[in-house]
Amino acid sequence: MIKFTIITLFREAIEPYLKTSMMWKAVDKGLAEFDFVNLRDFGLGPHKSVDDTPYGGGDGMLLRCEPVFTAIESVKAKDPEAKVILPTPVGEIWNQKLAKELPIDAHYIILCPHYEGYDERILSIVDYKISLGKYVLTGGELPALIIIDSVVRLIPGVLGGETSAEIESFSDGDNLEYPQYTKPAEFRGMEVPEILLSGNHGEIDRWRKEHSGKL
Repeated sequence: MIKFTIITLFREAIEPYLKTSMMWKAVDKGLAEFDFVNLRDFGLGPHKSVDDTPYGGGDGMLLRCEPVFTAIESVKAKDPEAKVILPTPVGEIWNQKLAKELPIDAHYIILCPHYEGYDERILSIVDYKISLGKYVLTGGELPALIIIDSVVRLIPGVLGGETSAEIESFSDGDNLEYPQYTKPAEFRGMEVPEILLSGNHGEIDRWRKEHSGKL
């Protein structure tokens, strides 16, 4: 079973998604578990502060080391083998290959950064640095959901068909899945390719291979 413990200031931004559709199915079937840690619980001072201004000046606030380290250590106290994931611009670009390679019998702690960023020393306790691309979001909650979804859906038994996660875009590097159609066979002058209605599975397989693409 795979487990994700999400360290966040905004649990309410993540939890509803994890309680629906395939994520809920994975939990219901005992294939995945999701837990939350409120970073604010480890904040400093009477206001439970988790951020401060950067040394050297500049706009914005940075996550402080103390609350982040303590929050992660609180999880590792119960499971020392848990691995830490940090969504960050300096990380490896996330793709289907990496999602497939992530072991599914492990426990992952995902830290959701906020504000202008984080104290660089936090990287010293991170196992996986992951970037979702060359753009910036206001927080780490969306990246956390993307990472979780892309991994959990690959676990056998989560999706409906046996090959649902095998025959799809990016299942083999940069491949793009062939076009697909469903009923009706004709809609507003647009028709389903005749070969797909033929019942000739050999010809259909050939058509699908011809119409699969590469990025």
